[in-house]
Amino acid sequence: MIKVLIAGLGSIGRRHLRNLLSLGDSEIFLYRTHHSTLPDDELKGFPVDHDLQTALRRGPQAVIVSNPTAMHLEVAIPAAQAGCHLLLEKPVSHTIQGLDRLQRAAQSSGSRVLVGYQFRFHPGLGQLKGLLEQEAIGRVLSVRAHWGEYLPAWHPWEDYRQSYSSSAELGGGVILTLSHPLDYLRWLFGEVARLWAFAGQLNELEMNVEDTAEIGLQFKSGAIGSLHLDYNQRPPAHQLEVIGSRGSLRWDNSDGAVHLYQASQPPQLDASALTWSTLPATRDERPLARNDLFEAEMSHFLEVVRGQAQPVCSLKDGVRALELALGALRSAREGCLIDFNH
Repeated sequence: MIKVLIAGLGSIGRRHLRNLLSLGDSEIFLYRTHHSTLPDDELKGFPVDHDLQTALRRGPQAVIVSNPTAMHLEVAIPAAQAGCHLLLEKPVSHTIQGLDRLQRAAQSSGSRVLVGYQFRFHPGLGQLKGLLEQEAIGRVLSVRAHWGEYLPAWHPWEDYRQSYSSSAELGGGVILTLSHPLDYLRWLFGEVARLWAFAGQLNELEMNVEDTAEIGLQFKSGAIGSLHLDYNQRPPAHQLEVIGSRGSLRWDNSDGAVHLYQASQPPQLDASALTWSTLPATRDERPLARNDLFEAEMSHFLEVVRGQAQPVCSLKDGVRALELALGALRSAREGCLIDFNH
């Protein structure tokens, strides 16, 4: 039985709680500051501590850090110093400051850290990665990712204006909150050499953070890319397109499927003969559900805690994604190109 402490009981913390319960084999207790705006009904019956050191003295083997972004390190560093393995929600923080302390603490204690970029567990993106490794479309030339979602409808059971996503003080804003593509683009296409960004609060949402961003990327491989993020789009859309020297790949989060076009040799002149292959995203031979990603992530985390696996998204990966996000924010603020080659 793995002893797990959950720190932060907003929507993602409660999702992790439900998935832990469904997977079984865990003794769960909670660290609470009572800043959550959600009802407490589903939390009844679990031991609760209001002081972190008291909670850590219970001897958890694992800590889920799912409080607001700006408060992550307040929990993560003491937990790592205590030797706990961490599921650290993304982004790892809202600033680089303090991450060196977390890295040293984890290295010293042997704490293994999994960063919560759940799209690493998407079977469609996994298939796309395999096709890239097989050079199914030749050399990657350019990529385009797009994620737009209307923030007020994101969690309809809570007031978006009270969520961390809409608060600069809590580490919100569309670039940090929807930073998943910054992780999976790097996972799929390698390190980013340079980026630029435009960002701003373009809609009349009641918050003090950017709601729209356009980010240009140059990868060290030579490929170029773009990423669009917004809190405004209705209906939501989350898509990825890859153009290669011998074909194209498309992925759409709405059904999770990957679409592959491989150019003929010699080039096909008849446009009517163009054919795309579709690789559906399934889990256990059924259509993929959103929670499947989180459940797979939690299952992997428990393997990490047991020493049966290494984190597929490490603390180093999480730090790199944060550096890209902070670089985009700086580029938008200062109007400069950010060079990561130095």
